[in-house]
Amino acid sequence: MLFQTINPVNNQLVESFSTLSDDDVQKKLNLSKKSFYDFWKDITTEERAIYILKIAQNLRQNQAFYASLITLEMGKPIKQSIAEIEKCAWLCEYFAEYAAKFLQDKIIKTEYQKSYVRYEPLGAILGIMPWNFPFWQVFRFGIPAALAGNVLLLKPAPNVPQCSLAIEHLFDEAIGQKGIFQTLFAEIKQIEHIIQHPIIKGIALTGSDRAGASVAAQAGAAIKKCVLELGGSDAFIVLDDANLEKAAQIGVQSRMNNAGQTCIAAKRFIVLEKVATQFTELLKENITKLKIGDPALTETDIGPMARPDLLDKLEVQVNQSIAKGATILFDGGRMNYNYFKPMILGNVQPGMPAYQEELFGPVISLFIAKDDEEAIFITNDSQYGLGAAIWSANTARAENIAKQLEAGAIVINDFVKSDPRLPFGGVKRSGFGRELAEEGIKEFVNIKMIVIH
Repeated sequence: MLFQTINPVNNQLVESFSTLSDDDVQKKLNLSKKSFYDFWKDITTEERAIYILKIAQNLRQNQAFYASLITLEMGKPIKQSIAEIEKCAWLCEYFAEYAAKFLQDKIIKTEYQKSYVRYEPLGAILGIMPWNFPFWQVFRFGIPAALAGNVLLLKPAPNVPQCSLAIEHLFDEAIGQKGIFQTLFAEIKQIEHIIQHPIIKGIALTGSDRAGASVAAQAGAAIKKCVLELGGSDAFIVLDDANLEKAAQIGVQSRMNNAGQTCIAAKRFIVLEKVATQFTELLKENITKLKIGDPALTETDIGPMARPDLLDKLEVQVNQSIAKGATILFDGGRMNYNYFKPMILGNVQPGMPAYQEELFGPVISLFIAKDDEEAIFITNDSQYGLGAAIWSANTARAENIAKQLEAGAIVINDFVKSDPRLPFGGVKRSGFGRELAEEGIKEFVNIKMIVIH
């Protein structure tokens, strides 16, 4: 596996990084263990929060630099990269404020003299993270875990090595010593050994369901906790009483953000028959307003996809769906280098990739439902269950639908997004466990019960 910065705008190699030898991996694992037991484990949550706030301050002060790394390595439009860095800083500030409260001892009233629960760190947590949000995904799992007292090792995606090294530098500079966060430029064949290593106490993975199944099997064999945030094919339900103009605007924003390379992007648009024609035209209008171009320019809305192989896969899925009967409602497709013009597919039916797989790019799959019940059925007729959005002027009606959907996150009259204050994760092949909020910070802790008779 090569860890390389390749500019997706023109596929030019910028810089390469060597993978670690087994001895180098062992040295990093040993440093994690030493840093955990000699320092990080025994300082207070409040003390850890001071360091995390320094990271937030650095992110805000050097926002342009970190955002430019994201744009360089995976092609995200610069205004979206800046938003990613801002969100990471907010996450740091939120958990620095609330971590001690979330992790304080919990007194349980019983007949005993005293009974309570403590939340204690486990040790070294391995993060296996993707490329599409190379800062946010790492911070989402890492900051809560670190504030809980764990140390972190990150195996990044091979196309965002400089983002990973920048995050490691952020930790080192804020804390003043190495070992709390380390980057592992490791081969896939080394990952199983790392997961099995006794120094590793837990694993967090964000990625495909295929990768999640493999890591879960390895973690299970090693009897270690893992949290998986996997693929999604989120529904965007538009009822017949919805604000169609707003729903179309937000729907296009949700689908086309990051060139459609987002797990929780609106992917399956399920529209009630009564408003389907009008809503489809509004989708087209909003797509035509988007500017495709150089991601380094602030006016760009859609940049290139991150790698040629991702473009190839998306094109195959689209072509196979069309061959099985899907219709093109808004024509798009492959452009120069890694650019893909947005598309809308209609008449999407079971058996098509557009129906049953995750399309990780700027393609909308449009479904027409005759009523609320059919919209619910189509939404749940998926192997994934990450998020869903519902649009309606009748919030009671929308909330009733929300309770029947098989997903980890439901948003009414907006698009699905992760928020440090709210737990995030999915069901079915979208994974298990939760990140963020109080639920997330307690994933990698020993929930220790103490009773005094």
